[in-house]
Amino acid sequence: MTKRPDQELIALLRENARASTAELARRLGVSRSTVQSRIERLEARGIITGYGVRLAPDHEKGLVRAHVLLTVTPKQSDKVVRDLRAQPAVRALHSVSGSFDMIVVVESPSISDLDALLDEIGAMEGVERTLSSIILSTRIDR
Repeated sequence: MTKRPDQELIALLRENARASTAELARRLGVSRSTVQSRIERLEARGIITGYGVRLAPDHEKGLVRAHVLLTVTPKQSDKVVRDLRAQPAVRALHSVSGSFDMIVVVESPSISDLDALLDEIGAMEGVERTLSSIILSTRIDR
């Protein structure tokens, strides 16, 4: 491994978290025991906290995804986060700097469902303003 062995290992796990230690070792040019001990160390340190599922593009093809920028009443921020967490269509929520406070990534099975979801988000107590952009395509997804 080079000077950033943990970052290289994490990058490979992001590509395929189910890759075998033998495959990871081959790609990194180290032994399987080295890979296994690095993974165990990263898990013990809380750097790796779990493993996820990446869905096939064909499965996600029918979903409509959007970024929703929110301006939130400062004292209502925690409530807005709780309300968004309860929405299954919310895939990610980011606090950001700038003229908006949060960016929400959502997905819906159709435009009409997305429209209803955007109305729900806009009507949440504490949400002052929204701006939505539908994602047309994803060029890089690591």
